[in-house]
Amino acid sequence: MNTRTIMSTDVLTLMQWMSPGFPVGAFAYSHGLETVIASDNLRDAETLRSWVTDIIRYGAGRSDATLLAEAWRSTDNAEKTEAVALALASGAERLTETRDQGAAFARTVDDIWQTAVGPCTYPVAVGLAAARRKLPLDLTAEAYLHAFAANLISAAVRLVPLGQTEGQKVLADLGPLITEVAGDACAEGAPLYSNCIAGDIAAMRHETQYSKVFRT
Repeated sequence: MNTRTIMSTDVLTLMQWMSPGFPVGAFAYSHGLETVIASDNLRDAETLRSWVTDIIRYGAGRSDATLLAEAWRSTDNAEKTEAVALALASGAERLTETRDQGAAFARTVDDIWQTAVGPCTYPVAVGLAAARRKLPLDLTAEAYLHAFAANLISAAVRLVPLGQTEGQKVLADLGPLITEVAGDACAEGAPLYSNCIAGDIAAMRHETQYSKVFRT
């Protein structure tokens, strides 16, 4: 098998794992955006771009990519990375989001690819599975962040509502940021932090929101 074929297989595997059709239930989670939209702080494509940019650059997008990279590099010490991932969950719904999606992801990859990941948080599960399938770290982190951003945008398209084309333009515009953040997160010794306080507060407020479409 030549290098071109191996790389093509890697890309196809990651496309499958990060597809909206992969059974992790991502469509059920808005990551707190439902509360932001209900409070009229996210009402058009421009405010959507601003929110998702901050979440990727400063919030759970960056921290998830960093945890994914650490899990990829330290498959024999996954328990430590998992403990940190759990500690970083800023509220009950964020904990539910990462645990449930991670467990669902692990069930499927373990069954199909025999990765022996087991239930864990979503970024840790993806990092472990990618390492055990020998998928490139940088490509895995970029695919994960792209799927993360796409799911947030899909939630906003449904709730604001926005046109599909507007949503896709926002996602296309985020491409350079996704590449940048994935590269930073994959670097050896990358700092681990989440600094998107407004997003964390929105996620906590969603726990008691009266009317909900999304689980988080």
